[in-house]
Amino acid sequence: MRVLGGPLDLADRLEKSKAMDKPIQRLAKAVRDRIRPGLLRDVLHGVPTGKPLHPPMATVSLGCWASAGVLDLTTIDPRAARLLLAVGIGNALPTAAAGLTDWSSLHREQQRVGFVHMLSNVTALGLFTASLATRLSGRERVGRMLSWAGLGVGSVGAYLGGHMAYRQAAGANHAPQVAHLVPLGWHDLCRLSDLPDGRPVARRLGYIQLFVLRQGEGVTVLADRCPHLAGPLHQGRLVTEDGEACVVCPWHGSTFRLEDGSVRHGPATAPAPAFETRVRKDGTLQVRPGLL
Repeated sequence: MRVLGGPLDLADRLEKSKAMDKPIQRLAKAVRDRIRPGLLRDVLHGVPTGKPLHPPMATVSLGCWASAGVLDLTTIDPRAARLLLAVGIGNALPTAAAGLTDWSSLHREQQRVGFVHMLSNVTALGLFTASLATRLSGRERVGRMLSWAGLGVGSVGAYLGGHMAYRQAAGANHAPQVAHLVPLGWHDLCRLSDLPDGRPVARRLGYIQLFVLRQGEGVTVLADRCPHLAGPLHQGRLVTEDGEACVVCPWHGSTFRLEDGSVRHGPATAPAPAFETRVRKDGTLQVRPGLL
């Protein structure tokens, strides 16, 4: 049962609020201008690991701070609590860089929630930093109080981060799971002669929309929905990166190799599902889900 005025209701209201749109737009543009497409941006998105980098890094900091809070309740070892606070604080900078990079390439509704998520986490970081400073100056009791305040504010940020990940699907793979939606085996798609040469188009196969690119007698077929936020790949640009033919998503610039749908550049971290193709003697193009 949903309680009006509860956390979910407040998060839903944040999605619809336009009050923060101007600073959000400016900050997102500044981040994109500062961290340009390339190796650093791909690493911050998590392209090398195939999963977003920000969530597990945030778990490290929050886990350290929560553990320090447990030690504070017992007062067993103040030095261990200080160490945990310091590790969480030190991990916060790369965590924030990864989070800002992901956030700058989200939809506006996701960015609105993410903006408050960021403000909560910055406030929590300030409280934990102040806590460590006061502990080092010998004021352990004040330091513990600041840590508990930081945990309270950080919990709000963590809840909003979960709302983005699970409710708004930020960071999730938005490409269709073709193994579940398309039966194994070959399926007629269209006649080869009906496809334009050198220009990607969209074609339907059951429940799935496909990216289809004919180049002479060869055809490349990928799932059309970009894994990042379901952008239409058939409306993207065809480019060549280090001799590899790629398609660039028109929404946020994710780049995929045409050969196998793997990610060349983020923000997407999951590949675009690829299909095998063949042409029957009567000129009908057939496809089936890739077996790799």
